[in-house]
Amino acid sequence: MKISKQSRRDAKTLFHACRVEGALDDGRVRTAVAAIIRQKPRGYLGTLTQLQRLVKLDIARRTAVVESAITLTAALQSSVTASLAQRHGAGLSVNFVQNPALIGGLRIQVGSDVYDGSVASRLSAMTDGL
Repeated sequence: MKISKQSRRDAKTLFHACRVEGALDDGRVRTAVAAIIRQKPRGYLGTLTQLQRLVKLDIARRTAVVESAITLTAALQSSVTASLAQRHGAGLSVNFVQNPALIGGLRIQVGSDVYDGSVASRLSAMTDGL
């Protein structure tokens, strides 16, 4: 489905109206979606589709996945969390995952940003360079 420019603008306006102190408020989003569904203005499906896309992007931007070869200590987890909060802002949800395939180091993904300092990626880069 092709989304019109007006639907995109409407969704962006709704998205910004649903933010409270820089963070997305679930209650406001639900209220806005319910109002749109109840009123059914022209192009409302496109507006809802675009709003859903914006909400998904915001959630991904506020979620970090930290992969390590071994389980990190509590001190190291808090250090990584503090560094990520400083770089990406407060309210970041951090999930720690163990991935033995990394061999060593960390791989951090926040939204579409990936910080890969793992031994596996360095070895892969070395073999690609040969």
